[in-house]
Parts: sequence; structure tokens; C-alpha cells
Amino acid sequence: MNILIVDDNKIARTTMKQLASQIKDLELIGECANAMDAHNLLREQQVDLILLDIEMPGMTGLELTKNLGSKKPIIIFTTSKKEYAAEAFELNVADYIVKPVIPARFILAIDKAREIVQSNTEEVKMDINEFIFIRDSNIVRRLKLDDILFAEAMGDYVKLYTPQKFFAIHTTLKAVEERLPASKFIKVHRSFIVAITKIDTIQDGTLVIDGKPVPVADAYRAALNKRMNIL
Repeated sequence: MNILIVDDNKIARTTMKQLASQIKDLELIGECANAMDAHNLLREQQVDLILLDIEMPGMTGLELTKNLGSKKPIIIFTTSKKEYAAEAFELNVADYIVKPVIPARFILAIDKAREIVQSNTEEVKMDINEFIFIRDSNIVRRLKLDDILFAEAMGDYVKLYTPQKFFAIHTTLKAVEERLPASKFIKVHRSFIVAITKIDTIQDGTLVIDGKPVPVADAYRAALNKRMNIL
């Protein structure tokens, strides 16, 4: 996994270089003292991971991340300020380390990034409809579509239920519906999307999945019956 270190503080860059040098599968391809130099380097070289400071002269780390678009490398923010955390994670970064960077915290962040890189590599070999990425607290996690039982809208969050647990994601049910393949999932209520093959029973306007009741609204009933190919 090749990395780029971007920080206007030379001591901070040196610290991260020393930490990175002790992890065998990390290869440092460069370091930049400002975001503009990093932006130019990224146009010329393939980078898997950026260790990125937020507060820098000129372009900030947040601004650089936004400018990189959807095909940006994995990003771990390194900063002395905690107040940027909420905005940082809205940009789907892998982790957020508050300086000073200690070895144990650095290793944990790299492990998160490595998991994402490995998932992206596997994606080439997998059907595009086999999994999605979700942000679970501060971790970007790969979730197999086959593990999803149903999705439930709860205010500003959507709960994705699996047989073992549920994941609460800060998003809308519409956004989830757009990500889930229509061949496997169907909306049965304004607040629920279900995996068709996970339905156990349907009775009196309620379906049951893994022992959990899910309401079926009248407006969706005909489409559901058609998709289930009921005899």
C-alpha cells in the first residue's frame, strides 16, 4: 500500500515517516508541505492512502479532499484539532487521528485503511451487486448484500439489519434504495426496504424476516406479490 504524507509541519511529517517505515506493507511515495503540491502530485501518481493534515496555509486538507472527487485515495486525517471530526467523516475518510500521533493509534488507522484497500482489490473479482460500503461509527465497513435482511428509516438514520446485528447509518432511505439492487430488494413501506429472498411469511399486512415483523403498506402490496411470484 503506497502512501503520501501531507503536512506543513516538518516534525509531524518526520514522525509519520518513521512510523510508516516500521510497517512492512507501506511504501512512502512522497511527502508534501502543502495541499496544492499534493494535488499536483496526485494528478501524476497513483496513491492508495494519504496521511493528510487539515490546517495548512492556502488550501486546507478538507478542501483538498473535496477537490479530489469520488475517485480520491483513502484518506486518514491527522490534525491537532478535534472540532473537524464531524465534517471530516462526512467526506468518507477512513480515520481521524488527533496529534500527537502515537504508534498504537497509527497502526489502528492503517489497519482500517488496509481493510478498505483489500476490499477495493477484491471488488474487481466480484459481482458489483455483492456488497456495499457503509460508515459504521468511524469505520468504513464492507457489508455483503446477502447479509442484509431489511432497511428501516428512523429519523435522520437508516438501520440496516443483518442476522447478527444492525448498523445505524446517517443517510436517507431513498439513498439506500438507490444503492441496493432492485433485483434483490423491494420497498414495502415508506420506511422499509426488504430483501425478497429473506421473507419468511406474509399475513395481514405484515411480513416476517428472521423473526422480525415488517409492515407492508397497501400501496406496495401488489408489486410485492408480483415480485414474490406467489402461487
